[in-house]
Amino acid sequence: MKRQSRQENLIYLVVWGLLFAAPLLSLYVRTVNDPALAFDWTEVFLVWRKFAVFLLLFVVHNVFLAPLLVHQHRRTLYFSIVAVVLVGFTIYQCSSRPDMKRPMGHRPPPHTVEGHRPPPPPDKRRPDMPPPIVGEHDILAIVVLLLMFGANLGTKYYFRSRNDHQKLLKLEKQNLEQQLEYLRYQINPHFFMNTLNNIHALVDIDPAKAQETIVELSKMMRFVLYEGDKHGVPLTRELEFIRTYIKLMQLRYTDKVRIDLDLPAEVPDKTIPPLMLIPFIENAFKHGVSYKQESFIEVKISLEDESLRFSCRNSKADVPNQEKGGVGLANVRKRLNLLYGNNYSLHIKDAPDIYAVELVIPLNCKS
Repeated sequence: MKRQSRQENLIYLVVWGLLFAAPLLSLYVRTVNDPALAFDWTEVFLVWRKFAVFLLLFVVHNVFLAPLLVHQHRRTLYFSIVAVVLVGFTIYQCSSRPDMKRPMGHRPPPHTVEGHRPPPPPDKRRPDMPPPIVGEHDILAIVVLLLMFGANLGTKYYFRSRNDHQKLLKLEKQNLEQQLEYLRYQINPHFFMNTLNNIHALVDIDPAKAQETIVELSKMMRFVLYEGDKHGVPLTRELEFIRTYIKLMQLRYTDKVRIDLDLPAEVPDKTIPPLMLIPFIENAFKHGVSYKQESFIEVKISLEDESLRFSCRNSKADVPNQEKGGVGLANVRKRLNLLYGNNYSLHIKDAPDIYAVELVIPLNCKS
């Protein structure tokens, strides 16, 4: 049996508290307005006794019956028990009426002309006819009981729906975190694979530069290991990582490859998802550099209000790189959708001789 929330219990407590306070307040107001009327607790207790029956049935329904339908979905058992409760309540109502306690052949004492009490209203029934089995008051009480059960079920369904919605949001958040973690684990090996290929090429070309490259790579590895698994890293650290990566890549190419990097001079105290921009730059080096003709790569990052604008343009080689890949860019798209939804813009222009990327993301990711 599932426990009720505090809000649900508080609602029931307030409603029943108001119901039991209503006859007390009503009698108090009448005694204040009519000085001749005395405050009689008997009248209050009489109403409370009737309310107590409904309260007892409500507790039984709330604790034992409603969970059968709301949580356990045992409809047949629920409606069967409720039908038995309604029959028992009807029998109780009929047996507790004052006119049912009077013998069938009993007649009220006749009033004399000199009597002080007015004659009773004419009775349309014959004197020897018994009162009806179910009267208007009994039907009204049954309707109130059914409405009470319905309100109880409605309240429970509301809180169950709210709890299910909260659980769904929690599961979606966990799934989002798992997907982001999976994407980060894919990006990191992909990045290091390309970087190690560069170092391998430099070992034969210039061993001194290869040693310098290893030092720069160790800095980047430290960033990836200690910052790459966070939701957000300082923007300054991410820009420094990009600067180091491009510096590392420049060691490999000749003057035929023009590499321009434009970063903001002043960086605000904002955060950005780690390794969000580097796959675009990787892609530019991978497919935009030609060893036979002049080529270029232009990377520009600017800050506008509370957003970051990233631009990356590169020439396209005559002979495309046949290396299998594309994991980085595909993961970036997935991460952008998971992190920002529709709150970002990504435009990619794939012309015959130029490949350009324009990305705008908000700088509101907190670590």
